[in-house]
Amino acid sequence: MCKRSSRSNFVLTDGSLRFYCFGPAKSPLEISANEHNSWHAHQRTPVLFNHHEPLVVDTQTIQNDDLNSIKSTPEAWKNKERVLILTPLRDASYYLARYFDLVSRLTYPHELIDLAFLISDTKDDTKAALVQELQRIQKGVRPFRSVKIVEKDFGLNESQDVEIRHSFAFQGPRRKAMGRARNYLLYSALKSDHSWVYWRDVDIVDSPERILEDLMSHNTDIIVPNIWFHRYDRDGHDIEGRFDYNSWQESEKGLALAAKLSKDTVLAEGYKEYDTGRKYMATMGNWRQDKDEEIELDGIGGVSILVKADVHRSGINFPAYPFENQAETEGFAKMAKRAGYKVIGLPNYVVWHIDTDEKPGNV
Repeated sequence: MCKRSSRSNFVLTDGSLRFYCFGPAKSPLEISANEHNSWHAHQRTPVLFNHHEPLVVDTQTIQNDDLNSIKSTPEAWKNKERVLILTPLRDASYYLARYFDLVSRLTYPHELIDLAFLISDTKDDTKAALVQELQRIQKGVRPFRSVKIVEKDFGLNESQDVEIRHSFAFQGPRRKAMGRARNYLLYSALKSDHSWVYWRDVDIVDSPERILEDLMSHNTDIIVPNIWFHRYDRDGHDIEGRFDYNSWQESEKGLALAAKLSKDTVLAEGYKEYDTGRKYMATMGNWRQDKDEEIELDGIGGVSILVKADVHRSGINFPAYPFENQAETEGFAKMAKRAGYKVIGLPNYVVWHIDTDEKPGNV
């Protein structure tokens, strides 16, 4: 067991190196345990720790979602941000062909878009019509990333006839049920990689193909366009009817009225029974003017809403109960503003809804 001296390496006069031996003067096979420990006490093997060595998760039952990487930016298409388009459906078979004609023309990259639908309390052939249209779209040249169909009934038995559906008496129960439907759809479809959620009603008849990019460019938490409809008089003149009275700015009169109502009352907007004095975005604007003009809103309608996904993840949903005397989309706006989020409307950016022939309240 001889080694070169670590204390001195003297060169002798004949040029050779001095060596010395240490350790017991016996064969390693004859060393006792105590002698072995004494012999090795001063020469332990070094142990290296690599604190940055990756830990490999090799089981499929453990998943990790890093929501820090999910951003909602004004140039979402460049950053490949994923969009979830949500549409609630009830007795909607008549509208689906036009709906998909418009959605298929969206210029936002279809490979970044997921579609999800909730079918509820339906008596017509909505599901079959939906599946037929989806197969046509998904087999085409620009299919969407994925499609999800959710079914859930909420016990609505009232007719979809416009006189009943938009009657004052039906507004409270209807808005509560619609709030539940939106929430069921949202929580069934929202995934960790979605940056934006776009709520789009099935009965839109015309909208810009760049609507997603246009709304995203404002980089705000919640944004809605103006909702009008086409109706032609006997001379063929388009009256450009105003449709959505749920997008409004609060008033002192409205606040005073709400203060007198029971907390369990849903304040239905646009009806003579509740004179709120609020300013309606539907009565503002002109689609021929600056489409990027913004106004702040306190209530919004549900025809076309773009939401940063983190707003929903933070718990801002569609109350199926009176929240500050509002429910569904108007309650959603109230809740969002209470939480500090910004709610914006574009009075000159118009999306065209089907004419429901209500008389006379929406012209």
